[in-house]
Amino acid sequence: MTIETEQDLKALREIGRIVALTLQEMMNQTEAGMTTGELDLIGKALLERYAAHSAPKVTYNFPGYTCISINEEVAHGIPGSRIIQPGDVVNIDVSAEKNGYFADTGGTLIVPPGNSIKSQLIDSTQLALREACDHARAGRPLNGIGKAIQQVAKQTGFEIIRNLCSHGIGLGLHEEPAEIPGYYVPGDKRKLEAGMVITIEPFLSTTNRFARETDDGWTLAGRQHSLSAQFEHTLVITKGKPILLTLV
Repeated sequence: MTIETEQDLKALREIGRIVALTLQEMMNQTEAGMTTGELDLIGKALLERYAAHSAPKVTYNFPGYTCISINEEVAHGIPGSRIIQPGDVVNIDVSAEKNGYFADTGGTLIVPPGNSIKSQLIDSTQLALREACDHARAGRPLNGIGKAIQQVAKQTGFEIIRNLCSHGIGLGLHEEPAEIPGYYVPGDKRKLEAGMVITIEPFLSTTNRFARETDDGWTLAGRQHSLSAQFEHTLVITKGKPILLTLV
C-alpha cells in the first residue's frame, strides 16, 4: 500500500509496535527445553492481549500463530513438538493484523551456548538489514535493497537465500511490490516511492542459496546441519530515512 492519510500511518504504527513487542517478548522467553508450540502460545497470548490477529493464520490458515524455524529450517516453521536445544539458532517471525492493517517483523537468536560462526551469522544479517533500510529512500532504485544485502553477504562470507524475498504490505500481508529480491537484480527498474509500505527481510545462510519445502507443506529448509538467520522490519518509504514501524 501507499500511505494516504495520517490515520493510515497511525494504524500502521500501532500494529507495527504490537508485532515488535510480541517478537521481543518471545525472544526473551525462548529457552532450551521448551517446545516451539509452547513458544508459539506465548505469541498467541500477546497478540490477543493487544486485540491483534495472527496474519499467517488469517491469510493462509497457517497451523500456528507465529513462524518458528530452527537451525536448518529457514522460514515458515510450524510450531509444534520440536524441543528447543542448547546451541540452537532460532528464528521467530511475527506478523499480525489489527483494524485491517498488517505489519511483519522477525528476528533470530542463539540459545546458549553459541559459537563464533553463529554469532557472525546473526551480526551479518542484522547489518544487512541496517544497510538495506538505509538505502530505502524515495526515488532510489528498488534493486538497491538487494544490492545492499548482497554487499554485506559478500563481505562477511555468507550465502543469500534467493527464493525468499521482501515484499509490500499494509492492507494485506503480501502486496505489491510482490517480490523484492534479497540480492542484486540489474534488470529490475522499479523505483521506491514516498509513502510505500514494504518489509525488508534479509535471509543469510552458512551454506544455502535456496530453501526447499519440506513434507509438512509449509516449512522451508536448507541442507542438514546448515544454519540460517533472518531479521525483518516493516517500514514506510520517505525522501529521507524510512519510518521503521516495527521498533519497540
